[in-house]
Amino acid sequence: MNIIETANYEEMSRKAADYLVKLVSAKKDAVLGLATGSTPHGLYSEMVEDHKMNGTSYEQIRTVNLDEYIGLPSTDPNSYHTFMRKRLFDWIDIKSENTHIPNGQAGSLEKECLRYEQMIENLGGIDLQVLGIGHNGHIGFNEPGTSFNSSTHVVELAESTKKANSRFFASLDEVPTQAITMGIKTIMKSKEILLLVSGSSKAETLQKLIHGPFTEDFPASILQRHPNVTIIADQDALSLLRINK
Repeated sequence: MNIIETANYEEMSRKAADYLVKLVSAKKDAVLGLATGSTPHGLYSEMVEDHKMNGTSYEQIRTVNLDEYIGLPSTDPNSYHTFMRKRLFDWIDIKSENTHIPNGQAGSLEKECLRYEQMIENLGGIDLQVLGIGHNGHIGFNEPGTSFNSSTHVVELAESTKKANSRFFASLDEVPTQAITMGIKTIMKSKEILLLVSGSSKAETLQKLIHGPFTEDFPASILQRHPNVTIIADQDALSLLRINK
């Protein structure tokens, strides 16, 4: 793994944006795997600013998102469809038909998972997958115990994940209990992975990722086996790793 240390969240976001812009400029029709949650907010803001100032084009870029809540309409303020439109898609020149997010309201969730998996294959796979990491080591919505061999599937959200995401909802009771997520095997097929980690609350999690055991009880440990992972993390997130040097 290649680790890039930054002073703070803002610098992490800038460096992550530089990383994606470099790829987009070099490969005009790249397939970007995108993430939601609080970690990539700054990344998307920096990408929008770069598009505005430097004219980086996303006209031929294709995107696939990691996950979506089950039961929320795409227009719901807390859906990941809405998140991506408000944070990124509405502000750059990407074509809506080239943006892909699981349909959490599909009549058959099983068929939707199969469709999404096939769609990624039809695109030629993911060139660069952006990831965050949960405190319990989840990537996407792949909670502890998820098979490393999993493809796109329906998942029951762990209580810790629902509590972490409840800050985006009026109350914990409003947080959906299920989601569709890319599986771990799907994520690992990505040609390159960019993991963003920020804050002292993630220091123990990051230490466990780097030095902990390879186990399905900590889904992110699978990244130890990927040949092309770059971690951009701020000093707070890396604090325990520095202590161990």
